Amino acid sequence: MKRLLPFLAVLSAIFVSCSVPEFSDNSQEKAAQELACRVLGDKAASHFKFTLRSDSTETCDSFTLRQKGRKVEIVANNANSMAVGLNYYLKYYCNAEYGWLVGDDPVLPERWPDVDEPVTIKARVADRFFLNYCTYGYTMPWWRWSDWEHFIDWMAMNGVNLPLAITGQESIWYQIWTEMGLSDEQVRSYFTGPAHLPWHRMQNIDRWGGPLPKSWLDAQLELQKQITERERELNMKPVLPAFAGHVPRELKEIYPDAPMTELEPWAGYTAEYACTFLDPMSELYTEIQKKFIEKETEIYGTDHVYGLDLFNELMPPSWEPDYLGRVSRQVFESLKAADEDAVWLQMGWLFYNERKYWTNDRVEAYLTSFPADNQLLLDYYCEKMEVWQRTESFYGVPYIWCYLGNFGGNTNLVGQMREIDSRIENTFVNGGSNFRGIGSTLEGFDCNPYVYEYVLEKAWDMPLTKDIPAWTKALANRRTGAADPLAQEAWTELIDSVYVDFSSPGQACYINQRPNIKKSRAYYTNARLKYDNSHLENIIGRLLEVDGRGNAYNFDLTNLTRQMLANKFGELKIQHDTAYMTGDSATMRRLQPQMLEIMKDADKVLATQNYFLLGKWIDDARSWGVDDSEKDYFERNARNLLTSWSDADMLLNDYASRTWNGLTLTYYMPRWEMFFRYINKVMDEGKSWDDAAYSDFNSECTAYERKWWNEFIGKFSSSPDGDSKAIVLEIYNKYCK
Repeated sequence: MKRLLPFLAVLSAIFVSCSVPEFSDNSQEKAAQELACRVLGDKAASHFKFTLRSDSTETCDSFTLRQKGRKVEIVANNANSMAVGLNYYLKYYCNAEYGWLVGDDPVLPERWPDVDEPVTIKARVADRFFLNYCTYGYTMPWWRWSDWEHFIDWMAMNGVNLPLAITGQESIWYQIWTEMGLSDEQVRSYFTGPAHLPWHRMQNIDRWGGPLPKSWLDAQLELQKQITERERELNMKPVLPAFAGHVPRELKEIYPDAPMTELEPWAGYTAEYACTFLDPMSELYTEIQKKFIEKETEIYGTDHVYGLDLFNELMPPSWEPDYLGRVSRQVFESLKAADEDAVWLQMGWLFYNERKYWTNDRVEAYLTSFPADNQLLLDYYCEKMEVWQRTESFYGVPYIWCYLGNFGGNTNLVGQMREIDSRIENTFVNGGSNFRGIGSTLEGFDCNPYVYEYVLEKAWDMPLTKDIPAWTKALANRRTGAADPLAQEAWTELIDSVYVDFSSPGQACYINQRPNIKKSRAYYTNARLKYDNSHLENIIGRLLEVDGRGNAYNFDLTNLTRQMLANKFGELKIQHDTAYMTGDSATMRRLQPQMLEIMKDADKVLATQNYFLLGKWIDDARSWGVDDSEKDYFERNARNLLTSWSDADMLLNDYASRTWNGLTLTYYMPRWEMFFRYINKVMDEGKSWDDAAYSDFNSECTAYERKWWNEFIGKFSSSPDGDSKAIVLEIYNKYCK
C-alpha cells in the first residue's frame, strides 16, 4: 500500500492539473481564462492555456494555436484575440458552435483534438463593430445581466472590439435634466417606453409609452456598469452616447431664449410625440454636452468613442453646405470641450436613406469640417449600397464596412454570402487607406446568426473565408455537431440556392401580413422570394437523416421548417388571390382551412425553440416590474412594439413582425380569420373587394390589434415545448412527401 501512495499522489496531481483552470496574474490571460470557464465550464476550460504574446514588434491583433503537452495553448496580443482563438479551435477543430443567446452552448467533443501544427491568424482590420441603436429595441430591451454576459462573450469570441453600448443613458439624462430644473414627472414623461427608447435616442419620438418608471432607470444604470466593465476586460471599447441636441420641450420654460425647434412628427406619429431640438450653435448645447459627458464618464468610464447622430431620418434646418459644415464642426468642438480625446462615431444610414438630399457636396462639407482622425463612420447597409463607393471613400474619413442583414427582427432567410464576400474583398482592394474595419448593424437578432459570424470572420485572415464551399462544409459540420456528407450537401444547397438575397425592410412572410387581396396595404410586409421552396424541402429532408446533436442542429431544423411552412402559406395565398380574381368561391373556401392549418403547424414547431417564443419576450419584459402595475406596463410596451408599433394604424404597423410561437396563433391567425369572413361575405353578396370592403375589415382588424397588446390577449409559455426533430419530421411527412 505504501508503494501505491506516491503513484496515487501523481495521478491526483495530473487529474487536478487537467480539471482546474490555470488563472494567471496577467489581467489579459485571466480575462480569457474566465471567459473559457463561462463558455465551457471549469473542467473543459482547464484544457486551454492562454498566454499573452511577448513579441512587441507585431502591431495587429493576432493569435496562435499550438499544442503544449496535453493542452492547447492560445498565444495572443490581448484577451479579445485569445477569445477569437478559442472560438476558432471550437469551430474548426471540434465542430462546436457557441451562439449569441443564453442556452446556445457548444456540444464539446469527447476527446480534444490536437493542434498538429501551430496556426497563426491575424486581424485584417483594426476595428470590428457590432450592434445598432434599433437592436436595443427589437431584441435587447428586456435583457438581464445573464443575457449580456453570454452575449459579450460571443462578441469577444467573434472578435468584436467596438460594441455600441447605450444601455442606461436615460439614467444619466434623468440626473442632468432634474439638475437643470425639470421635475421628476416631466423627465420621466419625456422618455418613451423601454422598447421604443432607440427611436427616442435618435430624436424620432418622445413620450410614447411613457412615463418611464424610476425603477427602470435605476436598474439600467447598474446594468450598464456591468456591461462596460466586462467589455473593457475583453479589450473592447464601448461606444457610449453623447448629446445630439435632443431636449425635453419643457426645457424652453427654463431657457426661454435658447434656440429650440419642434421637429416634424416622425413616421406617422402626431405632433404630441414630436421631438425638440436645441441648435448646436448655441452655448447651451456645449454646456449640456459637457455636463452629460462628465456625468457619463464619472459613472461608466470612457474609451473616448461617442455615438452621436444629428439628422438620422430627419431634415436639417438648412441644406446649404456651409451650414452643414458649421454645425458638424460645432458639434465636434462641443465633444472636444468635454473630452479632448473624443472620437465622433456616426451612422452612415442618413447618406443612404436620404441620399437624394445628401449630395456629394453636402456630404463632403459635413464630414471634412473637422479632423478626420477624430471621426469614425459606419457605412451602414453595404450589402445594398456601399456609400464609400459614391463619396470618394468618405473623403478620407475613417469608416467601417457594415452588413445590416435584418430590419425589425423580421424572420426570413436572407444574406447573399457570395456577394458579401465579393464586396468586402473589393473594399480591401479599392476602399482606400481610411477603410478601418468590418462590422454589422443588424436591427434585431434574427434567424441567420451564421451570416453575421461569416462577416466578422472576414475581419481576420481565416483561410476558409476565402473559399465559400469549404467554409460552408465546415459550417455544416459545426451546426450538426459532426462531419456528415448529407449535412454538407444540405448546407451547400442552402447557401447556394436560398441565401441569395439581401435583407430589406418588412421582409416577412405572408402569414404576418395584414391580409388583403394581391398586395399588402401595409408598407412593411415584403414576402418576395428569390428561390423555389423545393430547395428547403430537399434541405430539411437531408438534415432529418443526419444524426445531429446540440442546440444549433435543433434550431436549424425548426428555423428551416418555419420558413418552408411560411412559403407554403404564401403559395396558397397567391392561389387564393387568383381564385378571387376569377370568381372561384369554392376554391377560396377550400384553401382557407389549409392556410389556417399551416399557421397552426408553424406555431407548433416554433414552440420548440427559445428563439421563437413570444412567452419568453413577455416574461422577460414583466420581470423588470417591481409590482403588478409595472409588470403590466412593461408587457404592454413589449406587445406593442412587435405589432402595431403605436396606437394607430400607421406606417410602422407590422414593421417588427416575426414568425413566433404565440404571436402566430393569437395575433396573425385571427386577422386572417377576419379577412376570410369579410372576403367570403363579399363573394356571397356578389360584391367586390373594393376600398369600402377593405375599410370595414381594416377597422375591425385595427381594433383587434389594439386590444391584443392593450388587454393582453393570450397566455404563452416561456419555455420550449416538444421534440424539435420529431415535430419537424411529422410536418415534413405532411407537407413534403
